[in-house]
Amino acid sequence: MAIDSDIAAEKLVVPEIAAPVEKHRAWGRLWGDPVARLALAVLVGLVGAIALGPLLYSASPSAIDFGRAFLPPGWGQPLGTNDLGQDQLARLLIGGRISLAVGLAATLVGISLGVGIGAVAGFYGGWVDGVLMRLTDLFLALPQLPLVLLVVYLFGDPVRRALGAERGIFLLVVLVIGVLNWMSVARLVRAGFLSLKQRTFVQAAVALGARPWGIVKSHLLPNILGPVIVAATIGVGNALLAESTLSFLGVGFPPDVPTWGRMLYDAQNYIESAPYLVLAPGLAIFLTVLCINTLGDRLRDSLDPTSR
Repeated sequence: MAIDSDIAAEKLVVPEIAAPVEKHRAWGRLWGDPVARLALAVLVGLVGAIALGPLLYSASPSAIDFGRAFLPPGWGQPLGTNDLGQDQLARLLIGGRISLAVGLAATLVGISLGVGIGAVAGFYGGWVDGVLMRLTDLFLALPQLPLVLLVVYLFGDPVRRALGAERGIFLLVVLVIGVLNWMSVARLVRAGFLSLKQRTFVQAAVALGARPWGIVKSHLLPNILGPVIVAATIGVGNALLAESTLSFLGVGFPPDVPTWGRMLYDAQNYIESAPYLVLAPGLAIFLTVLCINTLGDRLRDSLDPTSR
């Protein structure tokens, strides 16, 4: 009987929300924006270079040759070499994989926590909402960068010994960045749930006996996916900057793991004598974050039904 009521409720709300048509219009507005197309083209080019570059560019990112130290950009080394004679282009391509993986994984952790906590708070309300929102306020009051530095400093060595240098610090950095960046998503989802609960189609589903999880899955979550997707795109850029900051401060990945932030950290003493060591990873971080944030902003505008 409950299954029949769920089906009846779903049939009842179909003519009211008409979400697929609006989504198609939103994607059409996004694709019609020349700035969004340019940002997408640059981002696809960067991701393609990171994914395929190490397969096409044969130079080793870890081979040390002091006889080739501080070579300027040229035919044999398009981005030059560092103080150890390592090829900068090879390190940039390999490091991009790690930096982007950290950004995507940390964003996935933060979005999952934010959607879960915001959905529970907005759906149940009452004291559950009060407790979860006070927890959110507590996390918002925490100084994020000092806390991240403290956690990595305290738990970095035990995690490295247990899981290995690269894998351990990867999991630690992803968890720390993700756990400290879910609060805005939680508030966004909670506000959406509180607003949608008052809509006629949700009240009709409740009156017909639909299960709570069925209401959340079929009627509430699909209607807040747009803002969540926008928050996720911006979150990737923020996570990428956070990882780069940690690596630049020397508490992120070990020296033999060439993330973009680590490359900046290693090159900081050679800004005047070899500025090309700083320009390549800095420009990579700048372009990636700029394109991701631009797409997030344009996607937010295209999903806004009041925008033109």
